[in-house]
Order: sequence, then structure tokens, then C-alpha cells
Amino acid sequence: MRSIGTLTRADLAESINRRVGLSRADSLEMVESILGHLCEALSEGENVKISGFGTFLLRDKAERVGRNPNQPGSSFVIPPRATVKFKAGKIMRQRVEKLSRELKEAAERRANGAPKSNSSAASVGTTQEN
Repeated sequence: MRSIGTLTRADLAESINRRVGLSRADSLEMVESILGHLCEALSEGENVKISGFGTFLLRDKAERVGRNPNQPGSSFVIPPRATVKFKAGKIMRQRVEKLSRELKEAAERRANGAPKSNSSAASVGTTQEN
């Protein structure tokens, strides 16, 4: 799937600045504080659930044997480690499914030779303010 754009910390801070009216510095400090708290909770072994958004789940990966395809016959041990898995919440899943349907419909229209329309599929990736 192609990447349409990337939402950054600065983008989040700018959104808070516009919507709430905090200064840019205070907005960025708020974003950094939230992300820092999230990372701290995960590093202390806590799962993080943000209702309507999703859940960050800690998973332990067991030790396993790895192989280098460039060196046939050689193997090495990959040590156990902790990883983070993100499970999207219901609202996020619904929005992503809607985006998937729109992209599929736009691709079908292009394949059938139909001209591009100004539908929501054509504006995928644009920021929408509420």
C-alpha cells in the first residue's frame, strides 16, 4: 500500500495550537508529555489503551534460530526480546476500512477508464479539521 503522508509531532502540536489556542511551545510540550508518558508506561511493562484509538500491547518474543540467506547452512540464535504490538480500536478500524474501500473504488474507476472525480477518494490524505 502506498504511503499518502506522515503525521508528525509538529503536526499534532500545530493542531492543538489551532484548536485549543495554546502557544506553539505549550502545544509541543503537551504532545511530548503525552508521548513520553506512553513510552514510560510501555517501558515499565504496562499495556496502553486509548479508547476509540487502539491498544499498545507488550509481547515477548522467544529465543529462536535465524538463518542468513546469503550464507547457506549457517544459523545463529536470535535472543528473546520484548516488542510492542498495536491493535487498532473499533473507530480507527472503521475509518481505515472506509479509506480502503475508497482507494479500491478509485482504482477500479481508473482501470475502467473513467475520469477522476472530486470524490473523497480523490482527496485521500488531506487533513480534515472538525
